[in-house]
Amino acid sequence: MATVYVETTVNVPAQRVWEAVADVGAVHRRLLPGRVADARIEGDVRILTMPDGAQVHELILAVDHDIRRMAYTVTGGQRLPLTYHHAAFQVYEEGDRSRLVWLTDVLPHAMAAVVKPRVERGIQEMRELLELTNADR
Repeated sequence: MATVYVETTVNVPAQRVWEAVADVGAVHRRLLPGRVADARIEGDVRILTMPDGAQVHELILAVDHDIRRMAYTVTGGQRLPLTYHHAAFQVYEEGDRSRLVWLTDVLPHAMAAVVKPRVERGIQEMRELLELTNADR
């Protein structure tokens, strides 16, 4: 299994970043507006609606407030030819800033080269939005 690791420093306190990550039903508003059109929760499943209407189903595996970690696995609607997709976010405190880490495990291994630029772009979009919305406070 290949692991894609990306991280970014966010000029926002860790607790505020964690609140956005942990709000799993609001990813379309708090982390990736434009990339995700809507999100809804059904039990432990998050259903993401993309701007083109396609839906992705993600089983939320963990939302751990003590270590600021959220993990999920894609169970349906995968937009890439992956046989396995598991990911986790973790937020680390770094003074008045934070470090946001996004780990993504994928199969087949070769797909990591396709997944990595998407994850890199996504984490940068999250950072920009988190910093913008924090400036409004």
